[in-house]
Amino acid sequence: MASANYTAKDITVLEGLEPVRKRPGMYIGGVGSAGLHHLVWETLDNSVDEAMNGHASNIWVTLHADGSSITVEDDGRGIPIDKHPTSKKSALETIFTTLHAGGKFEHGSYKTAGGLHGVGASVVNALSKELIATVKRDGVQWEMRFKQGKPVSGLKKIGPARGTGTTVYFHPDAAIFPKIEFDAAIIKERLDVASYLHKGLKVTFEDEAEKEKLVFEHDEGIIDYLKKIVAERGAKPVHEAPFTLTKDDGLRLDLVLQWTEATDEHVRSYVNGIPTGSGGTHETGLRAGIGKAVRNFIETHNLSPKGVTLTAEDIREGLTGVLSVFIQEPQFQGQTKDRLNNLELVSAIDGVVRPGLEHWLNHNISVAESIVGRIILAARAREASRAAQAEVSRKSATSTRLNLPGKLSDCTNANAENSELFIVEGDSAGGSAKQGRDRARQAILPLRGKVLNTESASLAKVLENKELSDLVTAIGCGLGNNFDITKLRYGKLIILADADSDGNHIATLLLTFIYRHLPKLIQGGNVFLAQPPLYRIDIGKDTFWALDDAHKDAILKQHQKNGHGRSTPEITRFKGLGEMMPKVLWETTLNPRTRRLLRVEVTDQIVTDRVINELMGKDASARFRFIMERADEAEELDV
Repeated sequence: MASANYTAKDITVLEGLEPVRKRPGMYIGGVGSAGLHHLVWETLDNSVDEAMNGHASNIWVTLHADGSSITVEDDGRGIPIDKHPTSKKSALETIFTTLHAGGKFEHGSYKTAGGLHGVGASVVNALSKELIATVKRDGVQWEMRFKQGKPVSGLKKIGPARGTGTTVYFHPDAAIFPKIEFDAAIIKERLDVASYLHKGLKVTFEDEAEKEKLVFEHDEGIIDYLKKIVAERGAKPVHEAPFTLTKDDGLRLDLVLQWTEATDEHVRSYVNGIPTGSGGTHETGLRAGIGKAVRNFIETHNLSPKGVTLTAEDIREGLTGVLSVFIQEPQFQGQTKDRLNNLELVSAIDGVVRPGLEHWLNHNISVAESIVGRIILAARAREASRAAQAEVSRKSATSTRLNLPGKLSDCTNANAENSELFIVEGDSAGGSAKQGRDRARQAILPLRGKVLNTESASLAKVLENKELSDLVTAIGCGLGNNFDITKLRYGKLIILADADSDGNHIATLLLTFIYRHLPKLIQGGNVFLAQPPLYRIDIGKDTFWALDDAHKDAILKQHQKNGHGRSTPEITRFKGLGEMMPKVLWETTLNPRTRRLLRVEVTDQIVTDRVINELMGKDASARFRFIMERADEAEELDV
């Protein structure tokens, strides 16, 4: 039971705020978009903590018309304003001006907390050019203003107030963040998730610039959330009613699980309302519990398949779930809090999930049997793909340099880190690239024609495809379960396709293959897109290269501005890479000093997965919808 008297002595003090402005990355993970939005999460977490501990039921978040200031308001108890026993300042000032001051280090005030009422508040304050905190408590409204972490005014009494609560307005400091405009979509997504995880919480979001007001409230909590995730991912569920588990003594835990026909496992986990994207001990405990429960059920009912061993991955294939735990002292890795380290949670969660899931399976036999059928299917598919892979590996690697594809022009440098593999569309372009490259560091693999669309083909079919199996052999690190990043033969894989729609199509097909079958290469930042020019512009004695029409127009405009009006620009459009002379290809696209590369990154796994599935998958209706919705955005169709 949390103590009722939440006063200044409940706040613990550690040190001053200067380090935050000097090294913001240590506190919010960086000063890019993720760091900027981290300020909103820290402030929001403090209000959510009031709600989680039963003191608030409404939160209002306003994105102001300027796009770069935010107000978060709650109807909680209001931050204490009485004098703090050690710092002799008001608790409100202590919380906003002292690092590691908060009501969350001592156990009395909060049962569980996600923000660190204090670390959060003071870090947001330190990195804001203006912050105004308003508190309603005991019938009075108080206000205090800050600039860059320092108080501008003392604690002022503004007048009488009805109810209680805290309001925090802040405007991030442009001296710290290169870009201070918030993204309403990112904020909406986070508020939506918060309202799913905290059943009964009502969050109102107002976007003043768009004149939009949204209310997030989900009475069914994470069951509604699971339905939304399954619908978004578009995989058919194997059973209708999901498995749900709720526990509220000691460890507070909410869990929903549903097996689907997807080929991957997708569990979203949260600790005290904070998303743990990198998992941690709570996910380890969950996986152990699921594995044991399903194995026990299979053994009890003699459902073990013949000729194939079930692995933990088979059991969890297609599993979609949401795990939300609330614990008193979460230990996160790093301030961005995306991996949980509390070791005691492994056995605690395993101990709750295993008996709960086993009981549910035994009492829902028909559902359980369809889940086991799904698992056996996964094991059989894995075995089939392993056999196909063994076939490919037998054909390929007897030694690293032997048995490489015949059309691969390898580089002489044996050091993988400094070497690059260009995957080139077409033999003629491959020829130019071979002649123009730096032979020591750059290898060229030409691909003939359009590559197989791997999104709608089975793995066995993928492995039969000559172009793709050549690519896998050249890269050297294998596929699927046999993937070993240490055997990667090149530090950079660069897709080099024409700058037209056909080239884009080929690049998309290759990226689909890499994303589905070699995802670790994208995660490791090894995959790049080359940026070959589409136009050559000769003005007098100068030559310019333009990537696209917009770039070409910019060059021509600059030329007119510089007053070279006398010489008429000569513009050549390349039909394809094969037309370029080797020397030109080297200068524009291959030479590390002068080329431009785009690194391929996945920022949102869920969106990427959905888009690739819709645009490249078997279901044509999703593509039809996409085309109908986006038709007006299409430019210069190559029909």
